[in-house]
Amino acid sequence: MQRSRKRKLRQAPKFRVFRHGIPIASTLLAAMSPGMGQDRSATGGLPEIIVTAQKREENLQDVPVSVLAFDTRKLEELRVSDFQDYAKYIPNVSFQQLSPGFTRIFMRGVSSGDNGNHSGPLPTVGTYLDEQPVTTIQGPLDIHIYDIARVESLAGPQGTLYGASSQAGTIRIITNKPDPSAFSASYALEGNSVHDGKAGYMAEGFVNVPLNDEVAVRVVGWYKQDAGYIDNIAGTRTFSLLDEPVNNAAFVESNYNDVTTTGARAALRVDLNDSWSATTTLMGQKADTDGFFGADTALGENNVAHFYPESTEDKWWQAALTVEGKIGNFDLVYAGAYLDRKDEVDSDYADYSFAYDTLYEGYGDYFFNDAGDPINPSNFIQGADDYKKVSQELRISSPQDQRLRYIAGLFWERQTHDIEQNYLVDDLATSLEITGLPDTWWLTQQERTDEDQAVFGEVTYDLTEKLSATGGLRYFEFKNSLKGFFGFGLTNDWSGTGEKQCAGTPTPGGGINGGPCVNLDKDIDDTDATYKLNLTYRFDEEKLIYATYATGYRPGGVNRLTTCPPTAEPGCVDQYPPYDSDFLHSYEIGWKTTLADGRVRFNGAAFWQQWDNFQFSFLGVNGLTIAKNAEGGATIPGIETDVQWAATDNLTVSGGAMQLWPELDGGFCENSLVSVADCAPEDFAPDGTTLPATPTFKANLITRYDYDVGGIRGALQASVVYQNSSRAALLPADEDLLGGSQDGFAIADISASAVLSNWNVELYVDNVFDELGDLYRFAQCDEAYCAAASSTYDGNNPPRTIGIRVGQKF
Repeated sequence: MQRSRKRKLRQAPKFRVFRHGIPIASTLLAAMSPGMGQDRSATGGLPEIIVTAQKREENLQDVPVSVLAFDTRKLEELRVSDFQDYAKYIPNVSFQQLSPGFTRIFMRGVSSGDNGNHSGPLPTVGTYLDEQPVTTIQGPLDIHIYDIARVESLAGPQGTLYGASSQAGTIRIITNKPDPSAFSASYALEGNSVHDGKAGYMAEGFVNVPLNDEVAVRVVGWYKQDAGYIDNIAGTRTFSLLDEPVNNAAFVESNYNDVTTTGARAALRVDLNDSWSATTTLMGQKADTDGFFGADTALGENNVAHFYPESTEDKWWQAALTVEGKIGNFDLVYAGAYLDRKDEVDSDYADYSFAYDTLYEGYGDYFFNDAGDPINPSNFIQGADDYKKVSQELRISSPQDQRLRYIAGLFWERQTHDIEQNYLVDDLATSLEITGLPDTWWLTQQERTDEDQAVFGEVTYDLTEKLSATGGLRYFEFKNSLKGFFGFGLTNDWSGTGEKQCAGTPTPGGGINGGPCVNLDKDIDDTDATYKLNLTYRFDEEKLIYATYATGYRPGGVNRLTTCPPTAEPGCVDQYPPYDSDFLHSYEIGWKTTLADGRVRFNGAAFWQQWDNFQFSFLGVNGLTIAKNAEGGATIPGIETDVQWAATDNLTVSGGAMQLWPELDGGFCENSLVSVADCAPEDFAPDGTTLPATPTFKANLITRYDYDVGGIRGALQASVVYQNSSRAALLPADEDLLGGSQDGFAIADISASAVLSNWNVELYVDNVFDELGDLYRFAQCDEAYCAAASSTYDGNNPPRTIGIRVGQKF
């Protein structure tokens, strides 16, 4: 954003203006978007970035929050096209991904390693697309990154301005908006080859068309084919009651985990007058995924032996409206959106059946056909999710050049999640089926609703020219519910779960969304508040220090497993009660400095986080997810730093690191029916246990050399990312069954690019040394069964990839 266009950029008080551009706050990477800031070769320093992390436009270095920002140019330089591409360069972010579109994000070590079930706790990190939250229970939208203005990563609790599920941090994806001032367009074509895998390719493009001086449209489209690299190899399994082993010959396939992503975005911006504008956006994406995104640890690199079809169709669209304007000197913003996401999933679940048949004699007796003959008891899943989210926010901001300034707003969102999972066994006897559903041995047919509303505000006062104080508060209400059906058919003798809990006679299609009946109807609601206090001291125009206390939260929820079904007698005491909201308290001291006449930035933060009574979900009775609050909690101290150095007008070096010491307080017992003192060793994690699923150390280094030879401009770039080992599970017994901790790894990328006129070409090699990073170790069911008697899996990054990218800008 150029200063000549800053009609909407509020100028900070004079003591905040920087002579050499605005450096990034708590940022690893910074680079200049086209038309944003000054060219570093002209200034000899580092470029400025404008962010909206505090819901107003500000120079990033002026924001006393730990914010990492990737602007358009940096996203292009790093060839970012999805979440994993930028997440690897954020030291305080880790994640687990079962497949594209189903990602669980963690920040600053706030992770218990729970199972992420659709009936369990909400995420701890919120994700926003422009002004609207796009976090769903099983992960945020996997948004293709192209023609994006910025990706902002806000570390630490963001409970005041962003609310629920921004407990540990917030990630914001901000699209480029229509620009009435000029026509622009671009496209790019890419092809690549994955080591021991298939070929991939991608096409992207956008066009920005001014219709007149006040109106413009921007249309963006993309098509991407991610190459498969995991092989489903031949395998057999012998079940106790079958005469012959079963095999997977019909599903053997090389490189079978490919992904096809298609999407588009259209936006219309209207400048109503000098003070008011409205932007409407319609965006949609469809991802078709084949295969499985894990490697069986017993079968070698990138191999599995699965027995049933595996695929996902994930499609979504979002309509959004943002209105911005002024009432006197005050800024007013309304942001509303409607999101509709649907997915259909086919999953192999044969590990579950094989594990139980191995561990429990007579398991196969429960599976037979209508003739009474034993059958292959292997399970497979056909699932479908239907998410709908509506959100609205109205906020007002006072002039930002005043000594006293504030932002205040109202927020409301409601998300419904229709859940259907059919666990099927081929040729299953009619008597064993869920009523009206052939071959369905177990059914989940539920509707989940998560609703919250809030009033929020932050007030800042400049105590002196150098010292300012900020206070924030968010008062919220939430209500979460689960209703529907889950369980077995009428004749199953394993458990009372299922149709045996139905009131009256099950009727096909008579329950929620076609379930046979309703055996679950539970909800929880509560009110509470989050807080923020901040002091910021500016030594001079290029150095500041801040101290912040902030809180973040996740709403509570209900357990579907119950000892008090709808048919229970009055006064029944449920052994699986709702779980409460959990809160994160953060104490942080941060610094931002610009040195060497604007050529060096050294920024960072030290923090201490207290995670009280955190929510944890695990598999309990009958393999059902149960969520409970830990009796104690966890403490997570840490430090994160970044350095950027414009060594010459052509050479830039940047790097960042995070070190954590996350520990469990007071011990944890997975058994929801007993206390820590009475916990069995296999269910217990002792005091001081390191929290799982996130490394305690992560760092990166990027070197970029820009050249201009004979009228050809270009760059040579190299980067390396390293993270150390991490725990695979919170409970030591579970981690032992999974094969121990997840190994540390380092991944290096290199690229060379050239620009001639409006053409550009880039050659790249990602994962140069073909390192398989151990990102997520897991089993298909409870570790005591699937990890003990069947298979464990490692979720890895893609192998070495060599590619070429060609594009043109107009």
